[in-house]
Amino acid sequence: MTRTVAQKRAAFRTLHEQGCFVIPNPWDIGSARFLEGLGFQALATTSSGFAWSQGHADGAMSRERMLAHLQELVEATDLPVNADFENGFAPDAQGVAASVRLAIETGVAGLSIEDSTGNAADPLFPLDVAVERLRAARQAIDASGADVMLIGRAENFFAGRPDLDDAIARLKAYSDAGADCLYAPGIKTREQIAAVVAAVAPKPVNLLVGGTSELTMQDIAGLGVRRVSVGGGMARAAWGGFIRAARTLAQQGRFDGFADAAAGNELNAFFRPFAD
Repeated sequence: MTRTVAQKRAAFRTLHEQGCFVIPNPWDIGSARFLEGLGFQALATTSSGFAWSQGHADGAMSRERMLAHLQELVEATDLPVNADFENGFAPDAQGVAASVRLAIETGVAGLSIEDSTGNAADPLFPLDVAVERLRAARQAIDASGADVMLIGRAENFFAGRPDLDDAIARLKAYSDAGADCLYAPGIKTREQIAAVVAAVAPKPVNLLVGGTSELTMQDIAGLGVRRVSVGGGMARAAWGGFIRAARTLAQQGRFDGFADAAAGNELNAFFRPFAD
């Protein structure tokens, strides 16, 4: 690695000051290093992609395993890493603060805190509770002295409560509580995106594009979005190729699924410089 953690954190913050950049989501060391090799300027973890790689559903990983994963990716790449830190792995503000302190120690340049409860019957924390949790994360970062960006997430559209007005109210409250960047995963239309950008300006907005979209990066930049992440999109794309090849072999006894496989020589050539 040629950059220190402090340098990576400073570079990450600078990326949010102007323009629009893609922050793709690797799920392991290999995917992180390959994305770095393609010239991306920052990376973000994906809780779903990591969980699937470990044989679990999204949201089922423990805090300890997630922290180990974060440190592994931070140490594997020279790029700043933003942590998909789910809901802080704690039910209350004090627990969120403790989790955030541990995440900071891994060397991440940013981390997001969701307002989802994990309870299908009541999927979102009440706004006052969510704000208290976000504020606790902010205070933990400030107390550490580390230049770690805090991303506030309104999970309305992922939690079955697709109320744009409520999502915007939540994002504005999270901004006031100290979030550096705001994120409402699941919004898709130009109107929704523009409304969120306008509501929290001048703070930067993260947009999730986890599947095919009629919007291009030029369109998204024109809407005022600062950064675009893909969530579990790349992991799902990889799983899609794996599943098609495996099912074709299991069900038809055919090897057609390997037609678009990456060449082993190409992969070996790329990863050879990383040998221990």
